[in-house]
Amino acid sequence: QVRLVESGGGLVQAGASLRLTCAASGVTFSTYTMGWFRQAPGKERDFVGAISWTDGSTYYTDSVKGRFTISRDNAKNTVYLQMNSLKPEDTAVYYCVVRPGYGSYARPREYMYWGQGTQVTVSS
Repeated sequence: QVRLVESGGGLVQAGASLRLTCAASGVTFSTYTMGWFRQAPGKERDFVGAISWTDGSTYYTDSVKGRFTISRDNAKNTVYLQMNSLKPEDTAVYYCVVRPGYGSYARPREYMYWGQGTQVTVSS
């Protein structure tokens, strides 16, 4: 059974950095994508970024390009989200996700497994 466990959220001031970690277990797909979504209060879950486990290609939503970086550690089956220059509008619960294959990265329905989420709060 696939299990995703996020950590690293917290309360920071605008301009600060945070690194989220997602430890995955039970992933047996031959090719798969891991990524991050976020959900602010009263809003839908939005795509943040994704990484192809096969070749490490990364994809980001426009609002985080240049500020957020996704990376992976194959040996640890862990994905990271490095968030720099955080803004109040980045405040949300951040979810780690995984899906078999690749493509259509921004569609929540493509991802079969979701972590429990970790809260990120950015104060102004």
